[in-house]
Amino acid sequence: MVFVAGHFGEWLQGTVGPDRRVALVTLACPVAGVQAEVTGSGALAIEQNADLVDDARCRRFLSALGLVERGHVRLRADLLPGGGAGMSTAALVALARAAGAAEDRIAEACLAVEGATDPLMLARPDGVLWAPRDARPLREVPLPPEAEIVGGFWGPPCRTDPQDLAFPHMDDLVAAWAEGPQLAEAARLASLSAERTTALRGPQDDPTPAIARRLGASGHARAHTGSARALIFAPGEAPAEAETTLTEAGLTHVRRFRTGGRA
Repeated sequence: MVFVAGHFGEWLQGTVGPDRRVALVTLACPVAGVQAEVTGSGALAIEQNADLVDDARCRRFLSALGLVERGHVRLRADLLPGGGAGMSTAALVALARAAGAAEDRIAEACLAVEGATDPLMLARPDGVLWAPRDARPLREVPLPPEAEIVGGFWGPPCRTDPQDLAFPHMDDLVAAWAEGPQLAEAARLASLSAERTTALRGPQDDPTPAIARRLGASGHARAHTGSARALIFAPGEAPAEAETTLTEAGLTHVRRFRTGGRA
């Protein structure tokens, strides 16, 4: 069984450069992802606990990897796809590895079937400025500082539309991130990115910023095309009532985890 971790929204997402290319710095989530197993050599059959990949997409993906379209594929996701937690990409990367694909073909194959993909095939997905519509890093960036995240999902799933380019410009945020900010500044940049996207795309009734202020979080982050929302704290400083507060505000699948770190 192969496990590939997802993410939980993004530290930053928007457009960069004169061509306004969509780019992001992902917020890695090591505790939730997708497990995959491929067994047997019979006709292709898919067993999954969520709507991760249908038969046609699975066949296209295996073909793009240069693999035989056969075997029993078993996928188990920790979270629902469409929430901005990378379950769709994690499923494909886990499937590719379980099927024995060459690592250097995975990103391109993911792009071929998704149209926009997360950097979950990388060893440190949060160490690059990633172009999801091109499935490639635009440049390396400093790793995020270590943080404690308490987050959940606000609203229904919303799958990424590869043709959707309606994101705010963020060259200034990327320039500041390139300086390797400590947690307070990294959380401020994440909050700015989230607020710009919410102002442009909604929803306007998102309770996350107010909860972040009430609980004394360093900042907040969001999935810029999904429903994941995150409160950012220094390690060990998230209050015990954080999960309850988010749940009472209507967020679902609330969890706490550590991310980042530059050691």
